[in-house]
Amino acid sequence: MTRVVQGSLSDLETLVPMFDAYRMFYKRDSDLDGARAYLQARLERGEARVFLAREQDSGAALGFALCYSTFSSVVMKPLVILNDLYTTPEARGQGVASALIEACANFARLEGALVLRLRTATDNETAQRVYDKAGFKRDAVYYTYDLSL
Repeated sequence: MTRVVQGSLSDLETLVPMFDAYRMFYKRDSDLDGARAYLQARLERGEARVFLAREQDSGAALGFALCYSTFSSVVMKPLVILNDLYTTPEARGQGVASALIEACANFARLEGALVLRLRTATDNETAQRVYDKAGFKRDAVYYTYDLSL
């Protein structure tokens, strides 16, 4: 059984290897020191909320989700971006991702957010199935553009 809790700086050393593995999934080089510094800064500054999934009995870490709060000027309401979602290979297919999504959705509701938003790679079909099952709808109205700096 999985329990999801809001993480804090005290969970940093548990989060770092999972965050590093998440980044490597997206073809980035391993950088444990960079991962630690990034997560520490986000948590110290209150710029992100992290949710940590643990095995109920053993307490073993099963995954995490990282959310950022922002705003929509058009509708003048907050929104929450589920920016990062990762489950350990051993935990996949056990509902851990769904539990993390639900924790993020509950957080977004408490924030008064209009939506919980996410992006995923176009070839990440496994994640897309999880998001579809959770009730996310693919945006058919707006395109996403990035300007590399």
